[in-house]
Amino acid sequence: MAERDSPHGLRTLSPPCMMACSQTCSCILGLSLGTTALFAAGANVVLLFPNWDVTYLLRGLIGKHAKLGTGLWGAGLMVLTAATLISLTGWRYGCFRKSGPCRRMLTALLSSGLALLGALICFITSGAALKDGPFCVFDVSSFNQTQPWKYGYPFKDLHTRNYLYDHSLWNSVCLEPSKAVVWHVSFFSTLLCISVLQILLVVIHFVNSFLGLFCSLCEE
Repeated sequence: MAERDSPHGLRTLSPPCMMACSQTCSCILGLSLGTTALFAAGANVVLLFPNWDVTYLLRGLIGKHAKLGTGLWGAGLMVLTAATLISLTGWRYGCFRKSGPCRRMLTALLSSGLALLGALICFITSGAALKDGPFCVFDVSSFNQTQPWKYGYPFKDLHTRNYLYDHSLWNSVCLEPSKAVVWHVSFFSTLLCISVLQILLVVIHFVNSFLGLFCSLCEE
């Protein structure tokens, strides 16, 4: 039976029906996490090619945060692996077809931990990248340097003004690549938002797994 009467005359979902809902939720969460992982990997790849120019990567003129590639292996590969495990558990595919509640719970804990770790690493790196600003050519004459310009992080030591809020600095400080600030802020903000979404999905998956375990025990 899908429903049963409660002592107060209200209809409630039976454990088998709740188990089916939990499995459906796992499938949706796995698909959602997998999609965010692909977007995170794509955003990190784009950061390696400012203005779609490959010469900066070939010359090693890419910022340290982009070169870390946390969107590729953190919010990307780690989350994608966890999403695959979550989807297989939800669909009861392969070795998960006849797995018991304890095994499913263990898989849920491992996949949640893996996805959470990857998302947190990407979140911290993206936050640091937005704080330090882009890696670009800037005029250092105002810093009493011997050379007129150099590659570096011009906004990192700029304590009097915050470049994230002062848009007048976006086109006046970085000389090369063009629109370096827009490129940097756009895609690292995207990675930051994706990692936050991934963390929320992991929390939902964790709660859903506990509900599934509870329903399995009630069913038995």
